Amino acid sequence: MIELNELEEDWGDPEEETDEEGTAPTERMRIQIGKKQEPIRIDKFLMNHMEGATRNKVQQMLDGGFITVNGKETKANYKVRPNDEIIIIETRKSETEEIIPEEMPLNIVYEDDALMVINKPDGIVVHPGCGNYTGTLVNGLAFYLQHDTVEPEGLPRVGLVHRIDKDTSGLLLIAKTPEAMTHLAAQFKKHTVHRRYIALVWGDLPEDEGTIHVNVGRNLRFRKIMDTFPDGDHGKDAITHYKVLERFNYVTLVELRLETGRTHQIRIHMKSIGHPLFNDATYGGDHIVKGTVFNKYKQFVENCFKVLPRHALHAKELGFMHPVKNEWIQFSSELPEEMTEVIEKWRTYTKGMTRQLKEKLDNQ
Repeated sequence: MIELNELEEDWGDPEEETDEEGTAPTERMRIQIGKKQEPIRIDKFLMNHMEGATRNKVQQMLDGGFITVNGKETKANYKVRPNDEIIIIETRKSETEEIIPEEMPLNIVYEDDALMVINKPDGIVVHPGCGNYTGTLVNGLAFYLQHDTVEPEGLPRVGLVHRIDKDTSGLLLIAKTPEAMTHLAAQFKKHTVHRRYIALVWGDLPEDEGTIHVNVGRNLRFRKIMDTFPDGDHGKDAITHYKVLERFNYVTLVELRLETGRTHQIRIHMKSIGHPLFNDATYGGDHIVKGTVFNKYKQFVENCFKVLPRHALHAKELGFMHPVKNEWIQFSSELPEEMTEVIEKWRTYTKGMTRQLKEKLDNQ
């Protein structure tokens, strides 16, 4: 067993000494190796235990002295031993340097001096990153909030409390003060925030409701996607509750409530039980998973994909304790038009199948 202590992002103290990049060297992760650890090269070990790590990235960090073992710099051929303490130093530049204020429409559901709730459309990346330095929601927030209480350089330290995927629509919570950020982040950490999603998934679920409790982490081979890990030390604890809302024979409309908030949690959890999200290209939902082989059915599914060219997932409800008023507030958003249209298409298709079956039985 190993003990991983992933620290919250630390943006440094202005009075601390900084390195040549102008950022204070801060600790990103601390790993305490267990007593039964077998010898393994540190680069291979870290690739298996750090999200998003690749051999090249680990090698660069080792060469740059950003990884220490028992307080000393080490090389890629060092073999991890029992009771070792590995510390990974933060190497990323402050993301605030990349944030360019951009004017864009924001669907603000609620706003006061402490926070905002935004209804994010699909297709919008939440935060700047590799390949997405402009056009993100945070760029829009930087423009909007520079006219309010938060300057652009205050984001994302004051801003994102949680995130949703680019192609997921729905409610997103934004903090406008450091105090609100701390208070709201603590609620997410304690799993006291109410989050309810609506999804269309492939297949006819055998039970009307249930719970998926399987670890979620980076796929050990393809680091850009997530995977489930029923056993062992990989991944993090993840819990998703689901409830069937409506059945359409080959697909099912479900509501999902999160206890934890891992990357792609709903999408990979539903895939793990054999019911990937409808049109989820990453996790196998962008082809016919359930149904007939008739051309008419194939054409129907392809038409649905055209109407909803992304995975069918919407963050519908969000509830939490207000950090200043100390009272519970909760918000709800309507399903996007294209998702509603696809659901109605399946509803009509199912009714047509039922009618044809009834007519066939009546004529026998």
